[in-house]
Amino acid sequence: MNHRQILFVIFGLMAGMFLSALDQTVVGTAIRTIGDDLHGLSLQAWVTTAYLIVSTISTPIYGKLSDIFGRRPLFIFAIVVFIVGSVMASFSTSMIELATFRAVQGLGAGGLMSMPLAIMGDMLAPRERAKYQGYFLAVFGVSSVIGPLIGGLFAGTNEILFIAGWRWVFLINVPIGLAALAMVLRFLHLPKVDRHSVRIDWWGAAAVIVALVPLLLVAEEGQTWGWSSPASIACYVVGVVGVIAFIAIEVRMKDDALIPIKLFHSSTFSMATIIGVLVGFGMFGAMMTIPLYLQIVLGSTPTESGFQMLPMILGLMIASIGSGQLIARTGRYRMFPILGTGLMSAGFLYLTFMKYNS
Repeated sequence: MNHRQILFVIFGLMAGMFLSALDQTVVGTAIRTIGDDLHGLSLQAWVTTAYLIVSTISTPIYGKLSDIFGRRPLFIFAIVVFIVGSVMASFSTSMIELATFRAVQGLGAGGLMSMPLAIMGDMLAPRERAKYQGYFLAVFGVSSVIGPLIGGLFAGTNEILFIAGWRWVFLINVPIGLAALAMVLRFLHLPKVDRHSVRIDWWGAAAVIVALVPLLLVAEEGQTWGWSSPASIACYVVGVVGVIAFIAIEVRMKDDALIPIKLFHSSTFSMATIIGVLVGFGMFGAMMTIPLYLQIVLGSTPTESGFQMLPMILGLMIASIGSGQLIARTGRYRMFPILGTGLMSAGFLYLTFMKYNS
């Protein structure tokens, strides 16, 4: 593939990832309006949880199935499912319906988040990937800041083209998804893969569900149930059993496992994975809780809180794109995770001193 073809594919992949990342933030500022309109604000947590549970479970399954059947058909499937789920969600008449349709969206979102990076790995040499991965992180940053703005704008509008404003939170995904689908169909052509002598790790997938669903459920409902209540303890136990079962199954499945255990024999891979988990805790925690602090404590509107997050998002975009370019030119990457985690830790330490009038 020449540079022009690669760029068109990258645009399609970024549009797909933009859909999934945007949908994690755009609903947050609109959920109050949605809950009031559908007379079910007390069920709002399930609208978010249904999306997260299904997308989390489907992510490793997409990865394995794409190893067997190819990246392109799985990515196309993910885009189509997400578009269908978005249209269904826009026609919801109750919060239960909306949660169900959000689960359909989550099924597509699992592929939209994981497939682009896997496809990049097939297209590009390792040294070149860092340059383009910076653009993907920039897309994530942009979606994180404009998501609350778009959600607040639509939720604050009674009607757009004779359709309730909040329903456009989901309908906006349709044109973006169709554009991504068109670019992928036109420009993404990867070599066919051998489908023979490969086992699908269905038991591993089942163990992922057993492990994640109870833990996500207690994370969502634990404050209501009580963290030491029988229901919470049951979720802890089932989740831990699921994790142990998943590890045992992955060891037994060897190379056909969803996540081959032999990968962790590499100290670089293991350390990068651990850092990724810890950085994810910090980054997602900040992106979700700082806007709440701005709105609830300081009294900002959803739109204002989105603008107030711009310094963090600009820092994320500049650092991700800049470090990717430097890695591509020099081939050295070790200093960037060290510097990045150090700066993030210092920033969070400073934020622990925030007060109601900061």
